[in-house]
Amino acid sequence: MPVILLVEDEAPIRDMLRFALSRASMEMLEAADVPAARRVLEQRRPDLILLDWMLPEESGLILLQELRKDPQRRDIPVIMLTAVAGEEQKITGLEHGADDYVTKPFSPPELMARIKAVLRRARGADTTGQLRADSLVVDPARRAVQCNGQDIDLGPTEYRLLEFLLAHAGRVYTRGQLLDYVWPSSQEPEERTVDVSIRRLRKALQPQGCEQMIRTVRGAGYILDTLTSKGRGRA
Repeated sequence: MPVILLVEDEAPIRDMLRFALSRASMEMLEAADVPAARRVLEQRRPDLILLDWMLPEESGLILLQELRKDPQRRDIPVIMLTAVAGEEQKITGLEHGADDYVTKPFSPPELMARIKAVLRRARGADTTGQLRADSLVVDPARRAVQCNGQDIDLGPTEYRLLEFLLAHAGRVYTRGQLLDYVWPSSQEPEERTVDVSIRRLRKALQPQGCEQMIRTVRGAGYILDTLTSKGRGRA
């Protein structure tokens, strides 16, 4: 379930989007201003941020600039929401790192389409919505995995782990981060749980030769590294 952070000071818009996102099977986090958004971001990492430009005290543009300078959050896609329809303002938002720009008033169906398109691009999905890295393919719509054209049978946890790593290929994640992003918040697993799931995931991928793409980075965590399929072994 994609997690969307809405930073918007108008309560009716928050209520409308909470309903629309829920119908689209997305979880919504919310903040009425930039300080509140910072507090939310300290606790959760959203898959996408809907960011109003005109906010009390600090503008959304300030938060956008902060995000793009933050090594841990600079890759979170951001869609700007604003009542300012001028071309100059739109260019300013895009130049500061916004991934898309939606002018108020907007229709929820249009915004949902924009969100899904930006999420596909951010996750490296192709036009069919599939995630690919070399010979490894994950189809989120069917929860199906293939390696070198062969179906791979994964348990629910190993599937979520692979989908997350493939959606963020090339980035190292600590065990703690993977627990936050992959495991349900209702569970309280230990960091060694990640190691166990990584071993199970590699074992499932091994018959088709994709296990080396899940690489251990000593002292840091794990990464899905496409370079391993071109002759690099895992650490």
